Amino acid sequence: MRLIITRHGETEENKAGIKQGHLPGTLSELGVRQAEKLAERLKDEKIDLIISSDLARALDTAKIIAKFHPDVDLILNEKLRERYFGKFQGKTKKEFGIPSHLPVSDFAGDDDIESDKDFFSRGGDLIREVIGRPEENILLIGHGGIIKSIIGNLLGIENLKEIEGLKNTSVSIFEYGEMKLLNCVRHLDEDTDFR
Repeated sequence: MRLIITRHGETEENKAGIKQGHLPGTLSELGVRQAEKLAERLKDEKIDLIISSDLARALDTAKIIAKFHPDVDLILNEKLRERYFGKFQGKTKKEFGIPSHLPVSDFAGDDDIESDKDFFSRGGDLIREVIGRPEENILLIGHGGIIKSIIGNLLGIENLKEIEGLKNTSVSIFEYGEMKLLNCVRHLDEDTDFR
């Protein structure tokens, strides 16, 4: 099985430093361009199924990619949603006095956000579900946190802080559980031509 895993394009909320969590999010103009460049990069990839988070920012990215794969099913899966951030959703770190370079999870109580354990488990559940599918080449479109959870599960890294942050529209590829590519955004380089 080959998994191509990508994050949605930049959102207006990303630009404003707002924690989105389970909020839909709106692709910025740059985010739409990023998604278009990603779609161009993936247009010649063999894709048997596209699975996207149901949140708007990921689904809108998925729809842009799917234009190049009109015969491929696009299904939604809530397990691909970003981490649930509770009271932090829709707000900035600054509003809670959290330094910008530190994760919200370091300042949250047990009931404030989806726990590290539950979030890691959700990533594992998703991988087991996807691996059980009959399709051979699957594109997953999600969010930075859940992609780190998926990668952590695939690599056996439970502490997700050990995995670098995923860039908007970055591409990571795993073939039969082996990492082939991680967090690649070469399609965003103006000099890269995938035609």
